[in-house]
Amino acid sequence: MPQTIVAQATATGLAGLTVIRISGDDAFMIADKCFRGKKKIADAKSHTILYGDFVDFSKCHTELDDVEIIDDVTVSIFKAPNSYTGENTVEFGSHGGNVIPMKIIQTLLKAGCKHAEPGEFTRRAFINKKINLVQAEAVIDIIHSISLPTARTSARQMRGGITQELENLRKKLIDFASMLELELDFADENIDLISNSELLHCLENAISLCKNLSNSYQTSNILREGFFVAIVGKPNAGKSTLFNSLLNKERAIVSEIAGTTRDYITEYLIINDIPLKLIDTAGLRETLDTVEIAGIKFAQNTLEQANLILFLNDISLGENFSDELFYEITNRYPNSDFLLVQNKCDLLNTVGAYSICPLNKKSEYNSPIHNETENTIYISAKNTNDLELLKKRIGEFAKKATENTNDILLNERQYFKLLEIEKSLLSAKTLLLETTNSEIIPTEIIAIEIRNAGRLLGELTGETWNEEVLNSIFSRFCIGK
Repeated sequence: MPQTIVAQATATGLAGLTVIRISGDDAFMIADKCFRGKKKIADAKSHTILYGDFVDFSKCHTELDDVEIIDDVTVSIFKAPNSYTGENTVEFGSHGGNVIPMKIIQTLLKAGCKHAEPGEFTRRAFINKKINLVQAEAVIDIIHSISLPTARTSARQMRGGITQELENLRKKLIDFASMLELELDFADENIDLISNSELLHCLENAISLCKNLSNSYQTSNILREGFFVAIVGKPNAGKSTLFNSLLNKERAIVSEIAGTTRDYITEYLIINDIPLKLIDTAGLRETLDTVEIAGIKFAQNTLEQANLILFLNDISLGENFSDELFYEITNRYPNSDFLLVQNKCDLLNTVGAYSICPLNKKSEYNSPIHNETENTIYISAKNTNDLELLKKRIGEFAKKATENTNDILLNERQYFKLLEIEKSLLSAKTLLLETTNSEIIPTEIIAIEIRNAGRLLGELTGETWNEEVLNSIFSRFCIGK
């Protein structure tokens, strides 16, 4: 029998309220040791709330004794199996801070609880079949959500719509594999329990589902970690000024001295509900400065992860001033989107060497019309209207990158498991088509591939699992969830 566990379910520190959760077979008995109210917790109905005092039970011998009251509390009661964990669960609502919650937990530990491990409440919910493994992983994503779309997708995943579809598919595949294996018993009688066309239709639908889900992996990463936008260019192109302007705060050092940014700086920004991870990098140039060289290497490593690269050119030095570096970067990172930002348009009037400006800048800079392209924009990082235009353009790239969404926020484990499932399904389909074309392929070989796909689907949703996988997943949870 698993021991009753306790942990603070809300964040530690100064707060108006704190929730302390205990769960397990002895939850009501342990809680009643520490609670004084009009009714015992064990006698209350499920999904009700009591009010009373939380006391230090170790300092009294009978209910009539004077007791040390630690706090006045509310008590939320959830009786098994109708609770988050599927076990008897009690949640004490106390005043916040550090002292009172710590004292309550210490008292519950003396009363018979043990400290919960990270994610142990959700782990018990999984073990007790309240949720499946994909839903459990959605809990992590909800906790760590950095945007509303991330939270919404994780919430839909928690409700289990897509996982129910995966579980139904698994059952269907196992049934088909069983029928193919059963056909072997009637091989001499030439009896088919399932037609090739019906099986082929099932396999094609399963392959389509797996492809559709796995194709959303990049979108899932963007929603989970942010749309990576790296600002690069030569020194003094205005990268740090643009970085600060987009954030609307002084985050990076701005100087006329080339090579000021020696490292990379990251900040989050929300555009159109999509989280952007904005990265200011060191200027790219040949240099003998060892610290600057290290910063440039950091910048190059960052570009490997970038979804969008904003390449800044100082147009006051010429529209084609950075062309050589721009083409080098675009060739080196072909998987990233690029936006060429012709910066410092505000200096064109004073420099006088160039009269290049887009339509929307004609009145601003009193320059002839110049047509922007899909991957080029002309701005001044100091101009508010220009920044709004740039944000709009960045938002368009981010929206395009997140169009392929499903009701599941794929993580790495799920993504690679889907690839394995798809591989087995494709193999079964190939064998089935060869059988249809009069090749002699024993049905048990097809059944093996289909059953393997069903087994992998079980590992994906948690129908089958091992301790190593569970430990890896739930170790990423916070204590109390």
